[in-house]
Amino acid sequence: MSPAHPPLSRPGVDPARRRLLGALLGLPVLATGGLSGCGVEEESPAQDGPVELSVFWYGGTKRAEATERALRLYSARNPLVTFRITWQGQGGYYDRLATQAAGGNVPDLFQIDDSMLGEYAQRGIVLDLGGYAEDGRINLNTLPPGLVDYGKIDDRIYGVPAAQTHASVVFNRALLRRLRVPEPTTSMTWADYLSWAARVTRASGGRVAGSMDPSGDHRALWLWLRGLGTKFYQGRQLGFGSAALLDWFEFWERARSQRATPAAALVDRADSGEPARQLVVTGHTAASFAWSHQFPELQRYTEDELALVGFPGPRAAQWDRASMYWAGFQGTRHPGVVANVINFLTGNVEVGRLLSLERGLPASLTVRQAVVQTLDDPLAEQVATLGEALHQQVGPAPAPPPKGHGEVRDLLTEAARSIRAGRSGARAATTQFMARAQAALAR
Repeated sequence: MSPAHPPLSRPGVDPARRRLLGALLGLPVLATGGLSGCGVEEESPAQDGPVELSVFWYGGTKRAEATERALRLYSARNPLVTFRITWQGQGGYYDRLATQAAGGNVPDLFQIDDSMLGEYAQRGIVLDLGGYAEDGRINLNTLPPGLVDYGKIDDRIYGVPAAQTHASVVFNRALLRRLRVPEPTTSMTWADYLSWAARVTRASGGRVAGSMDPSGDHRALWLWLRGLGTKFYQGRQLGFGSAALLDWFEFWERARSQRATPAAALVDRADSGEPARQLVVTGHTAASFAWSHQFPELQRYTEDELALVGFPGPRAAQWDRASMYWAGFQGTRHPGVVANVINFLTGNVEVGRLLSLERGLPASLTVRQAVVQTLDDPLAEQVATLGEALHQQVGPAPAPPPKGHGEVRDLLTEAARSIRAGRSGARAATTQFMARAQAALAR
């Protein structure tokens, strides 16, 4: 059962007589990036009476506790605003959100990631936040421009990044020391990465494979394509052709022939991306692919010391990527209050310190600087160090994935599994994927 919680303060009563948008016009913005969030008397955005906002996100207990503290801080400064919160693990989150959308009862404020933002925007479910950004009620001036762009669909802002992350290779440092194999490095070529993984397998006598097989991982394919100067999506179509995908699948066939990756059944179990199933923590591989902000959680599942580096391929293949967004419901009765809370969660330094790197690096560079300076967790420090190393070298941000991306992602996983299991050849799987993916995007 998903953890559900009562209101954080006294229950609010929705003011049925009118929206709050007019009341919000002209109000000062809450403690954004340039403010410390301390010692400032902030006017409540709710002037017509109590307001209760429903809030929904996914994550673990640590994220829930930090987010609840941040929302309590908001209510302490805005006593007329309270929150009814619900949170759960990532598994099943979007199924529940889809059910809510079908019933027209989406939470006022909710967490969403790039896999679903485009679809929810095109379906008219998420609130257009552009007007609030234009007049400064949501201050995006301290965010990297590419990070802001990665929340835009058709030039409209539908999601404000809750944090930033990077695609990374998480590896077992302790194992590599025992095997006397050098560590992988950020931006090593894909060919060098394959050679390194095969060397690990040999050094372990075949007991541990060098790398997870990411042939069905859209994130890895996306960075591979960008390293080639190719796009994953071009508008609402695939941005790459059959030849590029065939090269990708055949690359990982070579990896399997060199025993650089583990058995297909092991890879299939880890394909979900669930941290506890990642092969680097189950002891089946020396390295797995993960988002950088997941690194501390991965470390909790193993006693061996882990470390992380950036993905293989050019650093410019990376971009300022939102780990997830805060979004509002198009049908909320309190759009201005929702915008005000989003601004507080993403731009307030005190909130940034409460949330730390739980969702990733703070989106605001001002907040990020303040938070990073106070980190005392070596794992979080590694995440911040990688982010800083990549920050000045990332490439331009693409548009978030379009509607149909979720199905495309599943089709890629299915194609890769079929090849690994020997049910189809790489060429046949490529042809089938291209046809089915284009059809999914066209619907």
